[in-house]
Amino acid sequence: MRILITGGAGCLGANIIDRWIGRGDDFLVIDNFATSRREALADAKNLEVVEGDVGDKALVDAQFDRFKPDLVLHSAASYKNPDDWRSDMAANAIGSVNVVEAARRTGAKRLVNFQTALCYGRPDTTPIPVTAPTRPFTSYGVSKTAGEQVVLNSGLNAISLRLGNITGPRLSIGPIPTFYTRLKAGKACFCSATTRDFLDMEDFFSLLDLAVKEDAPRGVFNGSTGQGHTIKDVFDQVSAILGIAPSEPPPIVPPGDDDVPVVVLDPSETEKAFGWRAKVSFAASLRNMLAWYDVNGVKDVYSHVKKPR
Repeated sequence: MRILITGGAGCLGANIIDRWIGRGDDFLVIDNFATSRREALADAKNLEVVEGDVGDKALVDAQFDRFKPDLVLHSAASYKNPDDWRSDMAANAIGSVNVVEAARRTGAKRLVNFQTALCYGRPDTTPIPVTAPTRPFTSYGVSKTAGEQVVLNSGLNAISLRLGNITGPRLSIGPIPTFYTRLKAGKACFCSATTRDFLDMEDFFSLLDLAVKEDAPRGVFNGSTGQGHTIKDVFDQVSAILGIAPSEPPPIVPPGDDDVPVVVLDPSETEKAFGWRAKVSFAASLRNMLAWYDVNGVKDVYSHVKKPR
C-alpha cells in the first residue's frame, strides 16, 4: 500500500512506521515537528518525510496529488499551548478539512482519524460509552472534535478512534514521562486528583491492524482498556519500579479548570465490532515504558492542560 501519515513523526506515527516499515509499503509523512523529532523516524528508502503543516492547504494538496495514498492515517494534532486556540483550530480543524478534501480527490481507500478522549468533555457517567455526547471545552478538545466531524461527514471510508492514554516508546505527554524525569532528577512531584485509562501500544496496534482494513466498520470507536488508574497510583508505581522513594508523599491537587477529573472510556462497542480486547496489563505496560526511557531517555515533555493553581 501507499500510506500517508500526518503527524507521522509523533509518538503514534513513528511507532506505526517502526512496526510497518518492513512490510514493503511506501510511506509519506507530513509533520511540522512542533512536538516531535525528525530523528524518531526510520531511515528507509520507502519512507519520505515532508516538513510542513496540515493547515497549509497548498502543501497538503501537493503531497496528496503526488503520492496518491491508498491509506491515510490522520495523526497530526496541535496541543502544545492550551491558550493558542488559533493554532489548534488551524491544525486540528482546518487541517482536517485539507486532509479530507485531498484524500477524497485523490481516491484514498480508507482514512483512520485519531481522536482525543477529551472530546467527551466532563462526562455524565464513566466508563464513557462511545454514544455519550461530545462536550469538549478546551482548545485541544474543541478543535479535535471539529476535525473529527469533518472526517465523519466527508463521505470517505473513514473511522475515528477515540483513544485513551497510550503508553509506549516516545511517549512525551502526561504523568508517566513527567514522573520519570522528575524522580530521576530528584525533583518534587505533585499529583492531580484525576483518573485516566492507559492503553498499551501493542494493544493499540492490534486494534489499528483491524481498523485500517477497507471492509472494517466505519464511524467512531473507543480505544481503551475500560479501566481507570488515579494519577497517584501512576506515581506510586513509577516510584516503586524506579526504586526512588521521595522523602515526602507528593501533594494531591485538584484538577485545573481546563482538566477533567475522570476520563475512562468504555471499549465494549469496539470489542463487539472488531472482536478485539486490550490484553496488556497496566503494570506490564508501565514497566516496559520505563525500561524504554532508561535506554532512550525523555527528550521533551508536553501537556495540553495548564498547571493546576
